[in-house]
Amino acid sequence: MAHLLGAEALHLEYPTKVVFDSVSLGVNEGDRIGIVGRNGDGKSSLLAMLAGRRMPDSGRVTVRGGIRIGVLDQEDMLDDDHTVAQVVVGDTAEHEWAGDARVRDVIAGLLGDIPWEARIGSLSGGQRRRVALAALLAGDWDVLALDEPTNHLDVEAITWLAQHLKRRWSTNSGGLLVVTHDRWFLDEICTATWEVHDRVVEPFDGGYAAYILQRVERDRMAAATEAKRQNLARKELAWLRRGAPARTSKPKFRIDAANALIEDVPPIRDSVSLKALAVSRLGKEVVDLVDASVSYPVEAGDGLSGGDSASDDARADAERKTVLRDVEWRIAPGERTGILGVNGAGKSTLLGLVAGTVQPTDGRVKRGKTVKVASLTQRLDELEQHLGDPVRVVLARLRTTYTLGSGSKAQELTPGQMLERLGFSSAQLSTPVKDLSGGQKRRLQLLLILLDQPNVLILDEPTNDLDTDMLAAMEDLLDSWPGTLIVVSHDRYFIERVTDQQYAILDSRLRHLPGGVDEYLKLRTLQEQRDAGRKNDGGGSGSGLVSTGSTSGGGSAGGADSGSDSASASGAAGLQGAALRDAQKEVASIERRIAKLTERIDTEQTALAEHDQGDYEGLLTKTDAIGSLQLEASALEERWFELTELIG
Repeated sequence: MAHLLGAEALHLEYPTKVVFDSVSLGVNEGDRIGIVGRNGDGKSSLLAMLAGRRMPDSGRVTVRGGIRIGVLDQEDMLDDDHTVAQVVVGDTAEHEWAGDARVRDVIAGLLGDIPWEARIGSLSGGQRRRVALAALLAGDWDVLALDEPTNHLDVEAITWLAQHLKRRWSTNSGGLLVVTHDRWFLDEICTATWEVHDRVVEPFDGGYAAYILQRVERDRMAAATEAKRQNLARKELAWLRRGAPARTSKPKFRIDAANALIEDVPPIRDSVSLKALAVSRLGKEVVDLVDASVSYPVEAGDGLSGGDSASDDARADAERKTVLRDVEWRIAPGERTGILGVNGAGKSTLLGLVAGTVQPTDGRVKRGKTVKVASLTQRLDELEQHLGDPVRVVLARLRTTYTLGSGSKAQELTPGQMLERLGFSSAQLSTPVKDLSGGQKRRLQLLLILLDQPNVLILDEPTNDLDTDMLAAMEDLLDSWPGTLIVVSHDRYFIERVTDQQYAILDSRLRHLPGGVDEYLKLRTLQEQRDAGRKNDGGGSGSGLVSTGSTSGGGSAGGADSGSDSASASGAAGLQGAALRDAQKEVASIERRIAKLTERIDTEQTALAEHDQGDYEGLLTKTDAIGSLQLEASALEERWFELTELIG
């Protein structure tokens, strides 16, 4: 394979730290390289040197003549006065960029919900990120260097980006360098992984799963000082083998070697013990949402003025936006649930109902008497009062011990030991909170919440600012936490790793996802196709190329209700008489079949949890059987969608 760029004897240091010492490496045609490592070890600096954005203190970077390198920085440099169109396509004539299939794909994939003529200064941080990414991907590059490209992207946009990068170049052409903490994304697109640590860059073959396997092998041969990282990596590997069949099917993942490495690793979570302890702490009632709906009045500009008060009240009632509709969710003690949905779908509102900060406009929310809810939000409010204090002083005001696990496996840990598990060194205990990095503040915030001993924990985007090692440490801590866990995250790996089931908010309703994230993505695709069909049937003017086909999920899922009356009318007109009755019968039959499949899947998953964890062949057989049932259920759900659209 032809050489694209290389680095020879790179040396980089700051006044108090040597970042790299004599690092040599290269990128060839067809390489798709993920760069991982702890925060502060030099991942972004390495990317900047290879892309020519930063000069090393010594050594050199060589680039083959004519090679074009495109770079996505962590912070965008967009001009607030420019429009989205100017940033993405510049002065290129519309007929030229509209005739480029790649540009059309990028616009549809990332900018479908962003007005084409909007000023950059009027956009949110997430929208600006997508515009910057779209501007880069619309260009023609031989090498792409992406620094945290999945930041501010939801699950759908991340899935789209992975597919785009996989098909952007042919197999043996182009080069990709990506720094990201999104482990699913790494595993999906990368053929090699570089780990940045201790002044060096260590290469591994394959994506994240293969990297974890090789790192465990390396750690097995390492000195005893690597024992802590080894145990976390082995636990991660055990989950990759036991809990994610799609990953284990990759040829490069050596199943026999993995089985040998994890043969003495216990199950990731002792679900039976944790649920028993959760019941003892919570009782049998946690939070029940019964036919709960939430709507908000339309703000200024609704045109409600004049007339008698009765008609004004009627118009006011009509001018409301429904965020959640008829939510039926009975949360069980020890339940570990992930919530999916596009930005604006109502995830935060749902969390507010559970936490008690939002009241339903219809229906009711019932809470158990012993429920104590705590939320890890995207803000750092818990740290505001402690910013000037050293970490040691903050901890001294709290509990002296924390119990982790249950029964014979219970551990009494001091707050300092808890901090150590979350990656803090003893020296950092004297650091004022305001001087901690973003990732360190995030971990300290989680510790303060856990030390308050809640029994229902809500995590809203908990993976922000954390590297892959710290994510593994957080997951390890949550594995032993006995309580009800509810997670909202765009990090697919994290949500699959720490939760046992997933729900989605679609069309303002809460829907169970037996097939997990894959099922959610299929349902969103069907929803978008249905909405696009409604627009076309209604003959609306739309806004051309930019307004359709979005997979970024930036808009509210509640918007899918627009045009539903016309769709229902056309559907009812299309099926009449015997055909309509047959369709209704098939819908009823499908619903009964789905209910039976769901019950069977739950039974099989319970049996899987109780199965001998050392019987790998038996586990794989049961996992495959569950997967087949889930695929059958997904196919039935797709048919149900088709029929209900026809019936109206």
